[in-house]
Amino acid sequence: MRLDKYLKVSRLIKRRTVANEMAGLGRIKINDRVAKAGSEVKPGDILEISFGQGTSRIRVKDVRESVRKEEAEELYELLK
Repeated sequence: MRLDKYLKVSRLIKRRTVANEMAGLGRIKINDRVAKAGSEVKPGDILEISFGQGTSRIRVKDVRESVRKEEAEELYELLK
């Protein structure tokens, strides 16, 4: 699945366009590599997202096309 879509489906970022912009600015990494919005995300990948001053590290647990709001947290695991 594309990175921008995964971030929206998992509700880590509210809108796909915002995820696209962040990837374009180089603020998202997949397995320590700067990622583009169209980069493939698969289970086991480690995402590093820079929000303002902070950084979040996330392990992808599952990839699904759509998910209910209550189940969104099952798609990833917060690291640190």
